[in-house]
Amino acid sequence: MPNIALELGQQSASFGVKSAYGDQQDVDGIRLIPVALTWSGYGGGSDEAGNGGGGGGGWSIPLGAYIRRGDDLRFEPNIVSVLAVAIPLVFFAGRAFSRVIRALKK
Repeated sequence: MPNIALELGQQSASFGVKSAYGDQQDVDGIRLIPVALTWSGYGGGSDEAGNGGGGGGGWSIPLGAYIRRGDDLRFEPNIVSVLAVAIPLVFFAGRAFSRVIRALKK
């Protein structure tokens, strides 16, 4: 019986850049390269009788895309993802800042 953990490890070694940067797309003379933040994890094991199992999972957040028009290359963020990250960040940073100020006043 093959070792599931080793197989998953070999397959995940090729993810890297291919999972964070998508394939280049050409649309009306404009080149787009999608960019995402990705995470994945895998696990596996077996008992003394040789029964094994494994599993894995992951997620991806689209961050935006690199866009090339002629000689101009720039990154355009995905506004929905930026807001999904920025709103909780600003909320908790504000709460932490207000607690620091209260502690300094005492």
